Amino acid sequence: MPTSCNDLRLMAFDVDGVLTDGRLYYSDQGVELKAYHAQDGRAMKLLQKAGITLALITGRNTPAVANRARDLGIDIVLQGILDKRTAMGELLAARGLDFSQAGYMGDDVQDIKILAACGFSAAPADAHPLVKDHVAYVSTLGGGHGAVREVCEHILAAQGRLDALFASYLP
Repeated sequence: MPTSCNDLRLMAFDVDGVLTDGRLYYSDQGVELKAYHAQDGRAMKLLQKAGITLALITGRNTPAVANRARDLGIDIVLQGILDKRTAMGELLAARGLDFSQAGYMGDDVQDIKILAACGFSAAPADAHPLVKDHVAYVSTLGGGHGAVREVCEHILAAQGRLDALFASYLP
């Protein structure tokens, strides 16, 4: 399995179980609600500041995902995607990139093919055991509880950019 973050130009994330804890909430009116961790969002903004393009690729389709992406300035939002590997391949080709320059973070068995194809792959601590067997990095935190932040900081540290990005927050 590829493990390098050095050439990473695009990092994509699953939503349910990665950006959220995987639970689905529905209002009495049938509106789907999701809870996101603010620190995950801050770390995703750091990736953007470092020049890494962000994408969300998820099997579900809900306005809550589009709203979160808009809040984070993520323009690439692919919802209702059953074949995530093919969707990623098309996305990369359209941007003149290949899988070695892409990363993905997923948590369940439907993510294994895209995880195996990407140059970097990650999963939250509470991912399915099969997924954890097929990724380069497993966070110590669960989905929706800071796992994305940990992975973003891992990427930036591997690229030697983390300290400089944090320096802008220090007195």
